[in-house]
Order: sequence, then structure tokens, then C-alpha cells
Amino acid sequence: MNDKRKGWGGLGNGEILTEYRQIRVVLAEAATIAVLGVSPKSDRDSHQVARYLKDAGYRILPVRPAQKEILGEKAYRCLNDIDTAVDVVDAFRTPAQITDHVPEIIRLRPRVFWMQLGIENHRAAKVLTAAGIDVVMNRCIKTDHENLFKKNIIV
Repeated sequence: MNDKRKGWGGLGNGEILTEYRQIRVVLAEAATIAVLGVSPKSDRDSHQVARYLKDAGYRILPVRPAQKEILGEKAYRCLNDIDTAVDVVDAFRTPAQITDHVPEIIRLRPRVFWMQLGIENHRAAKVLTAAGIDVVMNRCIKTDHENLFKKNIIV
């Protein structure tokens, strides 16, 4: 286990995270979230989620080819262009497209790779967990944050 992963309540060992108690640790400990596939259009879910995360105090790193800036933040063409530590990669990509990003995700070494609501790729999850990266599938990071920290769901 990489030393930078200590202190996350035992997470960071390459697991599929499904329980609220695990999600709470991720969202409480994360500081930097790369949002893969974020749209510059304010009416899109990806944009609204990224805005919410930024407003909630996270540092967001938008990842969108052909964009220089989204939500006032420098946009990255791809995950490989990010040159800073990332705690969570939050993906707004189709399940098939997730597979294409696996090598970049492994190189970036986030603590968690998060596939948004409606997105599941078990093959990618298997590779990422084998590399020591925790994976969340088919969950909305915004909804989970609201439930855990705004509505105070007890877990």
C-alpha cells in the first residue's frame, strides 16, 4: 500500500465501495476531485455536479478535451495532463468509454475512481481494484454528499 493512502479509515486497498460508511470516509477525506467528461454547458448533469462539488469546498480539476476552462478552473485535455495529486476521479463517461481511461487512471493513482449514476464497468473495476484503487459504481457523488453531509443520514 502506498504511504499516501494511510488515514482513510482503512480504504485505499483496491475495493468496490458500496456502503454509506465507506462513501462518507471518501467524501470527508477527499480534497481534490478530477471530473472526467464534465460539460461546459450549465444545463448538463456533469456541470451541475462539478459546480456542487466546487461549492462544497472541493478543488475540482475539469477534464474535457478542447476546453481551456470550466467553472473558472483550468480544464485538462485528459487525465494524463494532470500533474497534481488527485483523491477522486469522478467519471461522466459511458461504460464502454471507461475502459479507455483505465491506463490513465492507474497512472494518476487516485484513491478512488467513481462512476456516476447509471455507469458500471466491472471489467475496469477489476483492473483498478487490482491496482489498489477503490471503485464506486452507479452512484451520484452529489446525491451521496447531500445525503451524508446536508441531510445527515446516519450510517
